[in-house]
Formats: sequence, structure tokens, C-alpha cells
Amino acid sequence: MPIPEKGFVYTGSQEPKPSRAGVQKRSVQILLGQADLVGDLVVPEKATGLVLFAHGSGSSRLSPRNRHVADILNGAGLATLLVDLLTTQEEHIDLQTREFRFNIGLLAERLIGLTEWQSAHPDLSALSLGYFGASTGSAAALIAAAARPQRVRAVVSRGGRPDLAASSLPRVQSPTLLIVGGDDAQVIELNQQAFEALQCDKKLDIVPGATHLFEEPGALEEVARLAADWYRSHRM
Repeated sequence: MPIPEKGFVYTGSQEPKPSRAGVQKRSVQILLGQADLVGDLVVPEKATGLVLFAHGSGSSRLSPRNRHVADILNGAGLATLLVDLLTTQEEHIDLQTREFRFNIGLLAERLIGLTEWQSAHPDLSALSLGYFGASTGSAAALIAAAARPQRVRAVVSRGGRPDLAASSLPRVQSPTLLIVGGDDAQVIELNQQAFEALQCDKKLDIVPGATHLFEEPGALEEVARLAADWYRSHRM
């Protein structure tokens, strides 16, 4: 489905794969300018919202933590799209130089492109859109949300670095939930600083006993519960 006037092309997908009742899974390939991105799309039956995941530095759409959260959100009736924000070539370079994983501006630009792609996609455009950011992906999500205030219904950050969004924070209009592990002291402080800079509907939730990666039993489930409640309370 070419869309040249938007500067991006939907280059195809695998056939939908039914999994549990009413849920369809497919791989998608999205061309944003010269960047060829790969993602995994899951759409439950009667979904009303789509959560676009922005993973953190050194991670990918295959992150077991984000995929676990996404699976729980799917169970709550929300569609999810996990995309590698770097191309295959960029990922290979980044493994050697680490030059792309902290390029927050580039990651935000890719998220904005994916937001435009979703708004033009005939099967997805009717879904309200939310972002879920982890680590440095949280900063990219907030920058993109500030750039598209009418498109992004809500933002959730898990163990994120929203402070890296810097000057964009006061311009964010999308309701924003910051989730941090209770034993992640440094990141708590950084999130508190970012929280003060945000001028939107906002909340900071601290999960007791959780560390930065939320590896403790039940920690990711709590993250997913908080995220699902946040999206639902903001009409997704």
C-alpha cells in the first residue's frame, strides 16, 4: 500500500495468524524514508486502542519484558505494535559503536513516522494511539508525543529516562504515567525531576521492591496492570 505523499510506505505483512480467540498476530515491514523497519503487530478482536512500544537502549522488539507487558495489554483488549526503531544496518553499527541507542532525536523521529503510518493505515487508523516507552525509549516517546499532541492519547514510561526529553517535557499534552522500581533509586530521582517539568495530566507510580528491569516476581505484571488502567482511564 504505497503512500508517497506521506513519505512512507507500508511494504507488506505476513497473513494474520489467529492465536487465542479473536486475536490476530502479524509481522509488518514499514518504510519511513530510507529506514526499513520491522515490527510485530497484535490486534485483539474489538480493540479500540493501539499501544506503540519504544524500547530502550540496546534492546529490540524481541525484549522479553516488553513482550510480556504487551501480551497482558492484549489480554486487556489493547492492540500492540513492537517495532525495531533502528534498521538492521544501524543495529549492527550500534553493537560496535553504541552511537544510535542514545540518539533520542532519531528514535523520536521514527516514532513520529510510525504515528503518521498508523493514522493512514486503513485497518488501524480508527484505533486511539498510546505510547509505551522503556529506558531511553521513554524520552523518545515523550518528544514524539509533544510533537503530535492531537494523535497520542496517553504515554506510559517503564523504568524510563524521561529526563532526556529535556525541553520537550513542558510541551507534552498527552496524559503521562511514569512507573519506576522502588529499589531503582537513581532512576526514581530522575523521574521525579521529569515529573516536575511535565505540565500535563500526570502520575508517578513506584512499584515496591522492584529494580530497574522489574525482574522480581509479579513486578512486570504490576507494570502492565498500571499501564492498562492508565490507557483505559484515558479512553483507549
